[in-house]
Amino acid sequence: MFDFFKKKQPKANGSIIGAPIEGEAVPSSEISDPTFGEEMLGKGMAIKPTVGKVYAPVDGTVAMVFDTKHAITITSNEGAEILIHVGLDTVSLKGEPFTAHVAADQKVKKGDLLLEFDMDAIRAAGLDTISPVIICNSDDYKEVKRFTGKQVKPGDDIMELEK
Repeated sequence: MFDFFKKKQPKANGSIIGAPIEGEAVPSSEISDPTFGEEMLGKGMAIKPTVGKVYAPVDGTVAMVFDTKHAITITSNEGAEILIHVGLDTVSLKGEPFTAHVAADQKVKKGDLLLEFDMDAIRAAGLDTISPVIICNSDDYKEVKRFTGKQVKPGDDIMELEK
């Protein structure tokens, strides 16, 4: 009778992905690297960062932190495989402007600090800071809704995955 007092539960058949980085949420088509821009690794979008920190976009487990700390993969508790790639061609920086705060197999909660990066150092190297957020197993989902064209703070909804 008083269902309106109950907290709204997320849909059982979908997953919400939060923004891992503060900045402008943009479509994949704005990523100049064809691997990400043409969604060869999976469907997703990108964030043009305004702050050099990466947070967990979901509750889940860190699958991998790249040796160069420029990218991280997380598997959500619902099974989404998420790649967060800081900047383009940043592997060439050999980890210099990056600090990892987590390791592989570590459990994380949405909002936990994962990585920090120095945007000025990345730009000084002549590289783009645009950061793709990719659902690597997007073929497992009927639909990947993306919420772009707006400023986001860590945790804001940027994608919804529907089974």
